[in-house]
Amino acid sequence: MTDNRTPVTVLGLGSMGTALAEAFIEAGHPTTVWNRTASKAAPLVARGARHETAIADAVAASPLVIACLTTYDHTREALEPAAAALAGRSLVTLNSGSPAGAREMAAWATGHGARFLDGAIKNVPTAVGKPDTLLYYGGDRSVFAEYETTLRVLGGDTVHLGEESDLAALYEMAVGGTLLPALVGFFQGAAVVQARGLEAGTLVRFTVKWLEMINSILPVFAQEIDSGDYTKPMSTVNLFLEGAAYDEQLGEEAGVDVAWHAPFHDLLRRAVEAGHGDHSISALVEVLRKP
Repeated sequence: MTDNRTPVTVLGLGSMGTALAEAFIEAGHPTTVWNRTASKAAPLVARGARHETAIADAVAASPLVIACLTTYDHTREALEPAAAALAGRSLVTLNSGSPAGAREMAAWATGHGARFLDGAIKNVPTAVGKPDTLLYYGGDRSVFAEYETTLRVLGGDTVHLGEESDLAALYEMAVGGTLLPALVGFFQGAAVVQARGLEAGTLVRFTVKWLEMINSILPVFAQEIDSGDYTKPMSTVNLFLEGAAYDEQLGEEAGVDVAWHAPFHDLLRRAVEAGHGDHSISALVEVLRKP
């Protein structure tokens, strides 16, 4: 492990990048910052950060460089003028993108002499630095081992997934698949109760309870999927399909567009056609897999 005051450079000062820099400053790390719009650095400079207007100088300032830009393409584009300065430094990327993008980023970074680690922050900017905030990383294990204490400043639940450079992006997208459907489900519910003159806030307690129930059964579904045995269902595909008609009835009554359910209903019908009607709802994974 390195000293817990390892100098760190943070590239990109959007809401998340700013939160990362603030966490390092608060923990006592000499922190250098860079952003395309230089004025965003001013509040961090007031708190003790060093600001470099040239990205090459920012990279050269620290052995550990954290890039929190939008995508892998944007990260590479921003770093091009600093490519020579990357040699011998450790680059950690915390941005959106696909596993393929992470692999391309790793090849580019290591091709310029950097050690590479890709990561993902599984929370919002206000959660950065809290003990239960999850960050996971994939890539060079030696980078993680050397800087684990420093990286843990960003969140107490810090995990190295493995040596493959694309693992964090893989898990980010795999886990992220639940986000939009869950949020749209809540937004639909909000529209439905508001159609009755009720406030969306009245849903929160019950939605949280529902999500806690889902949380409790995920290990069961995971075991079914890993074993390929769907014959001991808690809820069957047929049961879900029978309920599909009620989504349309609710939409008509409340004047709410429920067309976003159509692909899910189609998935249920295809699962029944494939012989999974009496199987666990987790058997949908077999329909999702392409031959």
